[in-house]
This record gives sequence, structure tokens and C-alpha cells, in this order.
Amino acid sequence: MKILFAGPSLPDAAAFCGETIRVHPPAVHGDVLAAVREGATAVGIVDGRFEHVAPVWHKEILYALDKGVSVFGAASMGALRAAECDTFGMIGIGRIYKDYASGRRVDDADVALLHGPVELGYPALSLALVNAEATLDRLEVEEAIDKSYISRLKSAARGLFYKDRSWATVIERAGRKEDCKCLLQLIHAKAVNQKREDALALVTAMINFKPQTPAKQANWTFRETSLWRMAAGQPTAHRNA
Repeated sequence: MKILFAGPSLPDAAAFCGETIRVHPPAVHGDVLAAVREGATAVGIVDGRFEHVAPVWHKEILYALDKGVSVFGAASMGALRAAECDTFGMIGIGRIYKDYASGRRVDDADVALLHGPVELGYPALSLALVNAEATLDRLEVEEAIDKSYISRLKSAARGLFYKDRSWATVIERAGRKEDCKCLLQLIHAKAVNQKREDALALVTAMINFKPQTPAKQANWTFRETSLWRMAAGQPTAHRNA
């Protein structure tokens, strides 16, 4: 059994997964542990919740790897966790993961965005920085916009709080408000949704995945600490002072 946690990065994930992969909402603390207990042989993390709930825990990812469950990560929360846990055997996929793994990106907020509810298909209400920069990189390569202005747009995008970031606001901050309409048309025509592209690559990898080798890598031991036992609902041994 394969389980994928996805939301705003790939709202139509079920259409690509078919019956091969079970699609769950964005991951939160305890979801990967629950997937392992359900009997998952592979777990994919694309999206995760973080602001009003505890995010998916590194320790549960290590637990899954220790039990031989392969864990994939890409696009958003999955890219972050993969960059942090790839040494232990987590499989990172896509450009965003590579950016974090290489140190080119360090801020978790680069993948964050404000979005609507699952009932409406997780509509994006703000612009993720990783998508903004991928789009601007494309425009720069195609020489569709002056290079110096591309730099100003990137700087403006990076300077905005993730919930406030939109193309209109980025353009205004970059000092070309009078050209907003034309620039918006060009940007939307050339838009790159890097989060979606990376998420689709993860789905493909999971569909093709066959559990033939242990997921755990390197020589490490999973430690069942008292905090882990509490989180996992296991009894904690009593100690005398």
C-alpha cells in the first residue's frame, strides 16, 4: 500500500494516482506514524499543515525508514523534510528539494502559501516564492523582461510575507505599477508552477516504486525516547530517583 499526503501543490492528485496510491490531505504530526501502522510500504509527502497544528515530525519519518517503509518528499513540506532526512534514507525529488538540500534555500516560508479549503480544491490565495522565482527565471532565460527588472521583481517577491505575496503586489513593490496589466499578462502566460511539477514527479516515482531494498540508509539506530513513546501512544517506563 502506498499513501500520498497532498493538497494545494497538487489538488487533483487522485486523478494521477488512480488505485495505485491512496491520497490523504496534507500531513500533520502523527500522520506518517499512522500510515506505517496502516501497513504502508511507501509514503509520499508533498504538502503539510504547520501554522495552527503541529507539523509532521522528523522522528516519525525516521521511524518509517527504520521499519523499511520508503518515504518520498517533494514540492512543499515534503521537500523540506526530505532535505533534512535524506541522509537517513528519505528520497527527495524535484528542483525545490534540490535547492534546500544544496543550501541554496534555507527559509521554510519559500514554499508556503495561503489557500482555500479542500472543498474548493485548495485554491491558491497567495503566491509561493518558489513558483515566483521559477517563473522569473524562465522570463530571464527567454529574455522576455529586462534582466535588471527581473532582479527587482525577485527582490520584491522575497521581501513580502508569504500570505501577502501576489504578482500585483510584487510588481507594485518593484516600481512598475503603471505597467502592471501588461506584465501580469506576460507573467501568467509564462507562469511556472514548480510545486506542481515537483509533486507530479513524486507521484510518478511512487507509481514506479517497488519495495525491493530497505529504506533505511547508513548506520544509525532509531531511539525510542520517552517523548516518542508518548507521541506514539506507547507506555513509558517508570524510573526511580
